[in-house]
Amino acid sequence: MDSARTLRFDDGSPVTAASGVAPLGEGWLIVQDDSVIAAWRRDDGVRPVRVLPAVEGHDTFSEAAGTKHLKPDLEVACPAEVDGEPAALLLGSGSSPRRMRGVLVRLEGGEPVVRAAELGPLYEVVAARLGLPMDHLNLEGASRHGDVVRWFNRGNLNAGVRSGSVDVPLEDLVAAVLGRAEAAEARVEQPREYELGEADGVGLAVTDAIALPDGRTLLSAAAEDTPNAVDDGPVVATAIALLDGETVLAVAPIPEVDGHVHKVEGLALRRVERDEVHLLAVVDDDDPATPAAELELRVELG
Repeated sequence: MDSARTLRFDDGSPVTAASGVAPLGEGWLIVQDDSVIAAWRRDDGVRPVRVLPAVEGHDTFSEAAGTKHLKPDLEVACPAEVDGEPAALLLGSGSSPRRMRGVLVRLEGGEPVVRAAELGPLYEVVAARLGLPMDHLNLEGASRHGDVVRWFNRGNLNAGVRSGSVDVPLEDLVAAVLGRAEAAEARVEQPREYELGEADGVGLAVTDAIALPDGRTLLSAAAEDTPNAVDDGPVVATAIALLDGETVLAVAPIPEVDGHVHKVEGLALRRVERDEVHLLAVVDDDDPATPAAELELRVELG
């Protein structure tokens, strides 16, 4: 870990529950899974970007306020293109019917422009391809492999569900969000499962992923002691895993900060220098009072 810092908007309010990060213009778009507002982090500051309408009058959601069940739960931020122009693709976790939306954010005249759509039928196809009932669906990460998005289901070994993924053509996801095609028509292919092991007796489960230039994949994973896809639990460890297809080549722990385990939920690739991969990671500590952390991670592949 090369650095760790907290994230705050320009008005001083905290960025919370950071669950995904993707490039947008000259900065990074960070999604908060407890809000319909994203954070656009650039060198000159952090500004809010509304990515979805308020839900029953709420922009933020928490268990303490009794609104957690309303949240759209955006968990994925992935680089994309719309009509040849760069964009960020955001996707909900699918862990409840309210959490099955897709969002595209692109820049026009330097300002974010947002399109969103309900994608429930697509999530049903994904669950079927993974062989899962809908209540075990919890899509928390995605990596971009050329024209394909590899979409990762977190899994939960407590419930007997391994981490897994499916491949969906980027053009199909973009078409579904823009309303150019039906969500159920998106091609969902190549279901995979991953055995990531355990930490302190708790199974590691994928939280996000990035593709490397050589075709391999780096995953972030968390050992969270929870019985299902909705409730939070204590996170006893986090790790980075190197994959080649379905094969897990290596797993390394993410260093703690002052004795605290940071639950990394978003990864973005900054650069690759020979055998060193430089990552930007964002953290969801499942605490609405705690500002999210942004970490600079360096992975030595050896």
